Parts: sequence; C-alpha cells; structure tokens
Amino acid sequence: MATPQTLQAPGSAVLVINSGSSSVKFAVFATDPTMPRLLSGIVDRIGLVGGRFEVRDETGKVLFDQPSSIVNHKAALFLLIKTLGEQLGARTLSAVGHRIVHGGANCDCPLPVTKELEVRLQLLVPLAPLHLPHNLAGIAAIRELQPDLPQVACFDTAFHHSLPRLARLTTLPREFQDQAIRRYGFHGLSYEYIVDALRKDGVNVARERILVAHLGNGASMCALKDGRSVETTMGFSTLAGLMMGTRSGDLDPGVLLYLLMEKGMSAEAVQKLLYERSGLLGVSGASSDMRQLLSQDDNPAAAEAIDLFCYRARQHLAALTAALGGLDRLVFTGGIGANAPEIRARICDGLAYLGITLDRKTNLAGDMTISPSGAAVTVQAVHSDEEVMIARHVIHLCARQLAQAGA
Repeated sequence: MATPQTLQAPGSAVLVINSGSSSVKFAVFATDPTMPRLLSGIVDRIGLVGGRFEVRDETGKVLFDQPSSIVNHKAALFLLIKTLGEQLGARTLSAVGHRIVHGGANCDCPLPVTKELEVRLQLLVPLAPLHLPHNLAGIAAIRELQPDLPQVACFDTAFHHSLPRLARLTTLPREFQDQAIRRYGFHGLSYEYIVDALRKDGVNVARERILVAHLGNGASMCALKDGRSVETTMGFSTLAGLMMGTRSGDLDPGVLLYLLMEKGMSAEAVQKLLYERSGLLGVSGASSDMRQLLSQDDNPAAAEAIDLFCYRARQHLAALTAALGGLDRLVFTGGIGANAPEIRARICDGLAYLGITLDRKTNLAGDMTISPSGAAVTVQAVHSDEEVMIARHVIHLCARQLAQAGA
C-alpha cells in the first residue's frame, strides 16, 4: 500500500493528472530533490472517433503516439496506469495529484482525496459544470483501478482565497452571496508557479506590484500584491473576463436574457454557446487556435478576432492596475502569452502611459525579459508549469502528513 513513507523512498514517482471532457493530460515526476519530469503525454478524444495516446520522455521526445479507441475516463486511466508500469521500470508510482478546477469557498490549499471531499466537490458541480465532472471522473477511475494509491486534490481556485472582500463580492442582493454566488478566480496553479519562479529569479515579489496574464485557450489575468492575488478577471465561473478560445469572456447579461426570453434558446443551448461556440472560434468562424488564426492572412474575420482578443486583453490589463495602484512588472504566460510575440506586442501597444513598452528584438527572440533596459515596468514572458506545481504540492502534503504522524 502506498503511503507518505513510500513517497519519500528512493525510486518513487508522482503522477499528475488533468482530466478534461475528452482528454487526460498527464505527467510523471520523480520524488528526488530536483523532481525531474520522467514522462508526460495525453490520452485524447476519449469517447470520440480518432482517439490517440501519446507519451513523451524526459527530453520531450515522443516515445509513441498511437491510435486508441477509448470509451471513457476509466479506460483512459487503465491504459495510462498499465503503460506507466511498463515505462517506469523499477520506479514505484506512490501518489496521484489532480488538477481540480473548483474547490469552493473552503478549499484554500491542496487536500487528500477522501469520500467526504468527493461528496463536497459533487455539490460544487453546478459552479463548474464543464470541468468538475471530468475532474471527479479522474479521481473515481484511479480509486477503482488503484484503491490504495493516495490521491491529492489541487484546486485552481485556492490561490485566490487572498482576494479582498470587495473583490469577492458580486452586485446581486446579499442573500445570493450566502448561496456560494461570489467571485472565486481560476488559473491559480499557474499564478502560484509564476510567483515561485519570480522569487527563485531574485524578484522581490513582496514589494512589487505584479500583473500576470495567463493567455491560452482559457485566459485570465491576476493582480498581485505581496505575491498574493488581490484581483483577477475570472470570477464566479471560467467564462468571465477575457475573450478566450471558445469562451465568450465578459458579456452584457442583457444579451443572455434576450437569448433566453426573446430567441427562445434553452439554458443548455446558451451554456454551449458561451463555453464552446464563442471567443476566437465564434468571432473568426474558423478556429479557436491562435496559431491558426495568425496564419490566415486572407481571412478578415480571423484578423478581427485577433484584434478583439488583444483589445479586450488591453482593457482588462489597464483596469487591473487600478487594484494595484500602479504597476512594476507584467508577466505573460500560458500557451499564447509565452509563445506569441505578436500578440504580446499588440496587447502592449498603446500602454506606454502605464510605463509598458517592449523591446522588439528581445520580444521576437522569445527572451524572458522583453522590455527595454531601465523601463518603468519590467515585462516578461515566462512558461508556466501547473503540472510541476501539483507534483510539489503532493510531495509537500505527504511530507507534512509524515511529520505530523511522527510528532
């Protein structure tokens, strides 16, 4: 039986899982002090035609990428556990860490998975209907396949428990605030990783006013004081704030009333519209992938979708500086933020009044610091690693349990 003790033993490893609606992304880390990434990959298109299973080694080299017919998350994780047993050799899988999108008002740190926690998370499904059911399916599948394997839930909302009360409130009547209707914030594991990375790079995060832009298929921004979240663009749900790959971002609530009451759309149809048919995909009519849109020089709708994405991002960025009282550092991360210099440049264009300027050469080269020397605001592009953040939490939690057991 795996225990916190076995996690500390030489040759043990931690599995990190991010279960989505039709995919399971994973990474395996050794529990050695340097925590090397041993394997990573994805089980994709679960329950759909054209499923595949990809595994990469510690260098990122593809070990195999093969078609697989995968009916559900249990089948996906059975395939994954079986493959890890073959690939890890003498190493022992000692614990599993899960990315859980929503932890509610009470989960402010990683927690061991228990039946009680699962029941509590089931009650939160209405708050994250397109994410939590699949997160919970991953937990259930691991429990059925490896019942003795410790599991740890790591919450994307936990980092934002430091939000001041005013930043948490909605403008609905007070009785709704007591019904879990409040602003939570998401992408917390990414923001937490960036704060740690800045500290390790010698940045005094306790003194700087920092804004982090996590731009990817899901996108949000976070304002940081003393390394803690004080405001963020996502709120009650992962729909709020920035325009995203397929999600709408902020939208006049009157539009929703109009669609429901005048156009006769069902609640389910509106949900699908907001989560899956809007954003870059909806405006461009072509793709939710920024890389594809940037390559479509002859598509005016794609160009307009990019323009709107950057315009909305620029608006939110400027608004967040009000919560900070200024700005010392801007960090771009996420798939778009860390890898798309053109998008970074277009978002920052016109923000010189905030002290934000870019060095064209370093931005195009993909350097970590992309602002000119001596600029009022340091601008950086940093790759986030939510998976390693989860692995750290698993190891630290198990070490703490071990210390408490010996106390």
